[in-house]
Amino acid sequence: MSGEFKLISELHDKALLLKTDVYINNVAGEKIVNEFSSHFGSGINKVIMDLEKSKVINSIGISYLLEVIEKLNEINGKLIFTNLDPTIEKTFNIMGLFQFAEKADSLDSALK
Repeated sequence: MSGEFKLISELHDKALLLKTDVYINNVAGEKIVNEFSSHFGSGINKVIMDLEKSKVINSIGISYLLEVIEKLNEINGKLIFTNLDPTIEKTFNIMGLFQFAEKADSLDSALK
């Protein structure tokens, strides 16, 4: 869980792709929300979170993801997770997060 959190952001038409790295906690969650907010209102209606390099997320990190979901709901947008670690996927299932967000098997399918 060591190392500085890195966030890579790419625009793909009306989709914002966010690639995370390492542990998602309050610092990482805030960076995710800030990056999303900087694009909110610019026509994006989909946020894809590639969590391939993130193996752990804490409850505060999840609360920031819920903030993104709430803002996307305002514009009938959606949040899609891809490359989920099995532990994170199980956590999201238990929390019922997939009632409000989606998951995709690959980046390609998420971008479609």
